[in-house]
Amino acid sequence: MLSAFRTFADRLDTLCRLYGDMEEKKWLDNQEVCLLLKVSPRTLQTLRDNGTLAYTQICHKTYYKPEDVESIIRIVEERRKRAESMGKSI
Repeated sequence: MLSAFRTFADRLDTLCRLYGDMEEKKWLDNQEVCLLLKVSPRTLQTLRDNGTLAYTQICHKTYYKPEDVESIIRIVEERRKRAESMGKSI
């Protein structure tokens, strides 16, 4: 058991050396994404549910990669224009 732990610890050390200098990425939370996309929390939930926006959950908190949010800005704007033409809003 001790040798298995040492093997694991060695692998972990190797990974830390290899990837330790990688720039820490900034993830966005629900509030930040709602402000960026100008949508309600419920609309944000719909974007997650229908697969339009990728996300990660850690300890019941939802996070988004900035590049994923940027990639759907155009989609949200198109939906907003379509809704406005029908007298609705998103």
